Amino acid sequence: MRKEKYQLDFILLNIGYAEHQSDWNWKNINSPFTRIHVVKKGTAWLKRDGNKYQLKEGHLYLTPSYTPHSYECDDEFCLYYIHIYETLEKKSSVFDQLNFPIEIEGDSLLLDLVERLYSINPGRELSFYDPDAYDNSTELIKNIAMQGHTPLALELESHGIIQQLISRFFAFATQKTPNVDERMARVLEYIHSNIHTPIGIDQLADMSFLTKDHFIRLFKKQLNCTPGKYINQKKIEKAQLMMLLQNYSVQELAFQLGFENVSYFNRLFKKLTGEKPTKYRKRLEM
Repeated sequence: MRKEKYQLDFILLNIGYAEHQSDWNWKNINSPFTRIHVVKKGTAWLKRDGNKYQLKEGHLYLTPSYTPHSYECDDEFCLYYIHIYETLEKKSSVFDQLNFPIEIEGDSLLLDLVERLYSINPGRELSFYDPDAYDNSTELIKNIAMQGHTPLALELESHGIIQQLISRFFAFATQKTPNVDERMARVLEYIHSNIHTPIGIDQLADMSFLTKDHFIRLFKKQLNCTPGKYINQKKIEKAQLMMLLQNYSVQELAFQLGFENVSYFNRLFKKLTGEKPTKYRKRLEM
């Protein structure tokens, strides 16, 4: 992997410590931020990608943004939870490019770093553990606003700790699309880096030196979806993050993501998220 392609630029949103008694049971979670869980005591289960993973003491677990998943817990379970997100300035998410391991085994250094991150970021705990209550609410806005009041030294230290945590997962990461040929890899890199602009299928076909029909067939064969569907999914994911972090109007969102038709953006947002952007924004402001 060429290291210059991957910029691990994450910002802390939440960190807290929680003790559960058979009450960590949530289904169909799908958030615009990435989660790291560090298990201190007990056992629970994570369901994602059609599999069920036992969460074990002393291990760390990574769930990237926009990854549907569920939790199950039927006994005592204690953990640190860390929520992070990539900056809006990043055009391409590292999770678009790489598959990260779900689990890594912790060591004394990692556990000490997590405890240090927790100690230097007071007030970043969740008020509610139900994802429906904190994924889209003033809880997130409050924690985002706190970043501007964190002393620079602690902000730099927090950033360094997050980098170290992610680097441990990164050590075992693999290319997300190892079987795509060079043409499709070049197209994907272009899409991720230019998601804020209009992206035409003819443009991508020309970039691949293929006819439009041949390009669509090859993209679908290698990526298991059409190029149009892939582009739209990435644009709406970016829109969700932008709505979370800044006060954009729906029209501003549409134009900043390369949509010339706001009505089409509204319809696409609802199709892919289940609700209109105005309703999504209203939940952010609850």
